[in-house]
Amino acid sequence: MSNQKNIHFEISERKLLLRFFDVISVLFALYLVGFLFHFEYFRFSVTNYYWTIVLAIYINVFGAVFEMYNLQVASNHFQVLRSTVLATTATVVFYLLTPIFSPQLPKNRLQLLFFYLAVFLALYTWRMIYVRFLASNRFVQKVLLICDREQVEELILGIENADPHYKIIGYVNAEQPINDNFEDHYVRCIKREELSLFVTENGISELVVASPKTDGITVDLYQQLLQILESGVTIREYTQVYENKTLRIAVQYIARDFYRFFPFSRSNQNKLYLSIVRLFEIGLSLLGICIGLVLVPIILLGNIFWNKGQLFYTQERVGKDGVEFEILKFRTMIKNAETKGAVFTTTNDSRITKFGKFLRKTRIDEVPQFINILKGDMAIIGPRPERPYFVNEIAKIMPFYETRHIIKPGLTGWAQVNYSYGEKIEDSLVKLQYDLYYIKHRSIYLDLSIVFKTISTVLFYRGQ
Repeated sequence: MSNQKNIHFEISERKLLLRFFDVISVLFALYLVGFLFHFEYFRFSVTNYYWTIVLAIYINVFGAVFEMYNLQVASNHFQVLRSTVLATTATVVFYLLTPIFSPQLPKNRLQLLFFYLAVFLALYTWRMIYVRFLASNRFVQKVLLICDREQVEELILGIENADPHYKIIGYVNAEQPINDNFEDHYVRCIKREELSLFVTENGISELVVASPKTDGITVDLYQQLLQILESGVTIREYTQVYENKTLRIAVQYIARDFYRFFPFSRSNQNKLYLSIVRLFEIGLSLLGICIGLVLVPIILLGNIFWNKGQLFYTQERVGKDGVEFEILKFRTMIKNAETKGAVFTTTNDSRITKFGKFLRKTRIDEVPQFINILKGDMAIIGPRPERPYFVNEIAKIMPFYETRHIIKPGLTGWAQVNYSYGEKIEDSLVKLQYDLYYIKHRSIYLDLSIVFKTISTVLFYRGQ
């Protein structure tokens, strides 16, 4: 058995690596084209340094919009090709259309083809290198888990589904009385006295402690953990790892004293941040309402032929601080869709009309909510507002659920761009974890990330 530790990258490190080398590969390709051929459109110069900066910004922005920094997409050959073509096309088109910040259009239009091919081939070649070498098993991070026996499979699946390069190859049973003879069908059980030796021989880079009871951490085990820590191996608590890998809060693994585990972001009380966001919301709401007015005649015709009910649909929702308000939407369901009472909307719901499916997929049905945003009932970004009936039912099962009401509900949110439509209570738990993650880490950067992911959802027709 090898005792060498594999090189590994955290999720954030891999995304940073992708962003950095996307720009470097394109700039190198343009330099090479300019050196080998008579390519005049893009030239590196101290006086024209902003050409390079603008190009780098466009690559990163459109790369985010077309999911080039989604690690699942970045590891799939076909999806890499699709995303690269879309991101390259958008980058080149916008770059050509902003001659104030980019070079003047050349007289020889063939130069534009060279520019497009240089950007595309540079991005695609680098991404194939990433798929072949950096997204491989050679960069797996080996991990050992310390937990109770009955938690093993649930804990491992919770993390490895989010990061396939994070491999838990064994666990130490933290239960009392100790039963080290038990062999789990999912991962190997390591005897306590063999812990240090196993860590050394298998190149373990991290230990994750997930035991809720401290009596399982005996003096002998504690001493071994200290020695392992001193040898350079990282030791982390499970909820921290879960949050880092899945980008959601592990509410199912923490006690009611939740304030110890996720102190809320200062942005929730930052007046400057809130003022900037509010100005942005007002501007975007006015633009959205104008777009909605243009679309109304078309939607009205579709509503007459397919939906056969009132154009607008209102419904009670729970907002900030638990205050109820009426949300406004374009109708997507048949008339009297809930004669048997409130139920979750499901995939292929028979109550949704054909025209309604189109409105939902494109998110056009939510355009009237810009009025709610302008009134101050909602924000652009935040947890999606839920109906009072479901809030009461879910809160009985999930003690943290009403915590999401400390900020305004949003038109889009972290849960919406990371998880499919909730069809049952279990889905609400997952979405709650994402909502609490947003509340904890709320920032301009996270807001921009949600905006880009929302644009991707609309462009790829993934609305629910």
